[in-house]
Amino acid sequence: MPPRRTKWPRAVLLAGIVVLLVSLVVAAVLASLLTRGKQENSPHMLKWKDRGTTRNLQEVMLGRCYSYVAARQPALGDKDCLKIWESLKQAFIYKNPCNITTEDYQPLMELASHPIPCNKSLFWSKTNDLVHRYTKSNHNFLTLEDTLLGYMADRVSWCGDPSAPGINYKSCPKRTECESNPISVFWKMASKMFAEAACGVVQVMLNGSIEAGAFRSSSIFGSIEISNLNPDKVSAVQIWLMHDIGGPQSESCSGHSIKRLKDILEERNFKITCEENHR
Repeated sequence: MPPRRTKWPRAVLLAGIVVLLVSLVVAAVLASLLTRGKQENSPHMLKWKDRGTTRNLQEVMLGRCYSYVAARQPALGDKDCLKIWESLKQAFIYKNPCNITTEDYQPLMELASHPIPCNKSLFWSKTNDLVHRYTKSNHNFLTLEDTLLGYMADRVSWCGDPSAPGINYKSCPKRTECESNPISVFWKMASKMFAEAACGVVQVMLNGSIEAGAFRSSSIFGSIEISNLNPDKVSAVQIWLMHDIGGPQSESCSGHSIKRLKDILEERNFKITCEENHR
């Protein structure tokens, strides 16, 4: 006689089918979540409002560093441009571009810093083109962009991304999107270091044709550089108030925002002079 087939109870069969279906649903949900996570971290998915990382950033940064050390400041020949680049890269690569800290840039600041001669520091606000045309023709003064760090980073953009390749070339966050972005944190630290190094008589070039006022407390100069000038090292602050050629003369040396600036400087025991349209 053939062996008798064992009959499985219908309830057991149904339970097995249910377990199988649940397992398939759970696997599908997990796969969907993992895929979504990868897509959200992908550089192609992160859409910010500012331009992305400068193409060939490494070559640009190294080229500027070598050029600066060789042509502008041969006395800085001991600076290791490759180490400076690696330090900059490690500050932002594979990192959330809205979560950059001062600690990320500290090694870079230490590697690239160099002394600023007394009486040569020139600060500025809303006079970008004019002030740099001035320092290009008059080598008696240095802006932040005339230092090694500023020269390397001027008009260059960079930011990271948590997923490969770790750098976002399509877009980077603006300050209005998140304040702790790679560019904002970098320039704040570099500005602080530049102000701390100033000594002797320092100059600041402001735009007297801006209707809202030449001095703004929210600017880098107003919010960072002033507070980091050392009264024990800086003897005086000379304000150069410049007006656009053919443009409005919205403010003079006796204007409301210049008066506010003078009050801040006087409280910190600086001697102050103001000159309109310094030649």
